[in-house]
Amino acid sequence: MLNITGDGSAHTCNGASRRDFLQIGSLGAAGLTMAQYAQAKEDGNVKPGHEERSCIMIFNLGAPSQLDTWDMKPDAPSEVRGPFSPIDTKGEFQISEIFPGHAEIGDQFSLVRSTHHTGAAVHDAGWQMMQTGRQFSGGVNTPHAGAVLSFLKGRRTDLPPFVVLPETMGRGGGNLPNGQAGGFLGKSHDPFALMADPSKKDFQVPDLLPPESIGDARLKRRQRLRDLVDETVADFEATENAALLDENFQAAWRMMTSTQARDAFDLTKESQKTRDRYGMNRFGQCCLLARRLVESGVRFVTINTFLTVFDEITWDIHGSKPFTSIEGMKNIVAPMYDRGYSALISDLKERGMLDNTMVCNLAEFGRTPRVNPAGGRDHWPQCFTTYFAGGGVKGGQVVGASDPIGGVPADRPVQPADIVATIFHSLGLKLESHLPGPAGRPFPLVDFGHREIHELFS
Repeated sequence: MLNITGDGSAHTCNGASRRDFLQIGSLGAAGLTMAQYAQAKEDGNVKPGHEERSCIMIFNLGAPSQLDTWDMKPDAPSEVRGPFSPIDTKGEFQISEIFPGHAEIGDQFSLVRSTHHTGAAVHDAGWQMMQTGRQFSGGVNTPHAGAVLSFLKGRRTDLPPFVVLPETMGRGGGNLPNGQAGGFLGKSHDPFALMADPSKKDFQVPDLLPPESIGDARLKRRQRLRDLVDETVADFEATENAALLDENFQAAWRMMTSTQARDAFDLTKESQKTRDRYGMNRFGQCCLLARRLVESGVRFVTINTFLTVFDEITWDIHGSKPFTSIEGMKNIVAPMYDRGYSALISDLKERGMLDNTMVCNLAEFGRTPRVNPAGGRDHWPQCFTTYFAGGGVKGGQVVGASDPIGGVPADRPVQPADIVATIFHSLGLKLESHLPGPAGRPFPLVDFGHREIHELFS
């Protein structure tokens, strides 16, 4: 293993540390070369005129209740409608009173109230489907939408093309892949995961930059050592595998020595007023960091609102401990989320970035139409709400509708593949194009019959 920052070490492939994984350059920063991107454009996989488009995916891990958030049923029986009242927004719809910040920017985002899927009602099954557009089956691990963008367009700058904040998802209870990986496209298209809380006073980016104990002179000596090794293994360097290793190494080296990368992750460059606007909590500061990363050239950022459904307050409102109650959602989750999201959309708008930045808010499923005996709601993939802003989306509207109790779609059903197709459409990817799938077989970007939600763009 080639390690450019630390002492020599040896691990098996399965036992490599995360630091070593970065240090050999096998992170999402590698992306495509410009020649490969040009070839993708020539092959018709990328639409012209969308090069500046980026995406911020906010994944509401735990799954919000559609009936208590964005698809309220005030005329339904009390066991269905829940304890909250609807409020007007600046858009053509009402939402829950627990989101006053959303109401103020209701003309900037649009709701899709008829999202559903046929997967198992377990968290990680929904995570996989909603982020990749496909159900995990037959051992085929479909890549995350951000990994597809990384493969087809590569990086813009020294920063990775695909980043996950604050870290990838933890356990979901189903022992399935969580969908936040490069899948069959390979590890080089896995996301760069922050693995830190940006709201902490001592926030630093682990593994991004060399340890302080290693100075510039020592780094340069190691670079010269590698150059010497390169000169002595010319035969090996002529092989395809060596070329890939060299590309990955150079990408990691550029990122670790890049002032641009260091600045993009440095939240101290923001005023305290701006940081307070987003909220001095993990989610709020992740939203601010996502804006900074997109501004610096990152193509795709996924923000996990929570990391697992087991050890923290989340959207998973079963009602009884160790899960969250509806009151816990109102008093803890909603204020944090409402503040961070509304600040992100407003900030992107003020900076002239919203038109070229799609912000999509997804979840693994919805919640049961009726409140359970514990005063909460259980898992319900049959109907839930997702929503979109920026990236060509017309705000302030509603697409689709649920039935009178929010249980099933009543109009314009939307499936996970349609959601992913909508993201690809905004980013300028040709939905008819193919990826190199398992065993080298062509693999369509989205399955036949699925298209973008065209009403969002009209």
